[in-house]
Amino acid sequence: MKTLLISLGICCASFTAVAAEFRLSSPDIAPGGTIANKFVYKGFGCSGENVSPALNWTGAPAGTRSFALLVHDADAPTGGAGWWHWLVYNIPASATKIVQGAGTADGAGLPAGSVQGRTDFGTPGWGGPCPPVGHGQHHYRFTLYALKVEKLPAPEGATAALIGYVVNDNSLAAARLLGRYGR
Repeated sequence: MKTLLISLGICCASFTAVAAEFRLSSPDIAPGGTIANKFVYKGFGCSGENVSPALNWTGAPAGTRSFALLVHDADAPTGGAGWWHWLVYNIPASATKIVQGAGTADGAGLPAGSVQGRTDFGTPGWGGPCPPVGHGQHHYRFTLYALKVEKLPAPEGATAALIGYVVNDNSLAAARLLGRYGR
């Protein structure tokens, strides 16, 4: 009986490890919560500090060789394209977080080897929320992808759309966090 219980314990522990869920969280943004002014863009009529939020993740699937983070506002009035606020890829598989403020244009605070794509503000790095006045709450989707490649096959200067395409083509799993902001 003791051997059977030990075997069942090992079996269940293995199942739990396999069933771990890939999760993305932030100490700065509650799921579905309002994004604080500290993280809002500074410019285009917005007066935030444009600091990138901290992000943490757990439960990456087996075979993950790198990560990519894409932050998008599908509510932006751009004729259907939405607005890209942050693109970071080639994040090492050993990384489990991005610290607050790491999204500067030079990316110096990002995990070593990470690359930032150009946002719809025209520059690399975090570009915080800044929806039009009176346009209602916008939904900012932070999506972290576990990738099957160590380096994303995207050319230097690739558009956000191309980066998104290549990320999706190499994705094993995705974890999401939603933040809201309106003015």
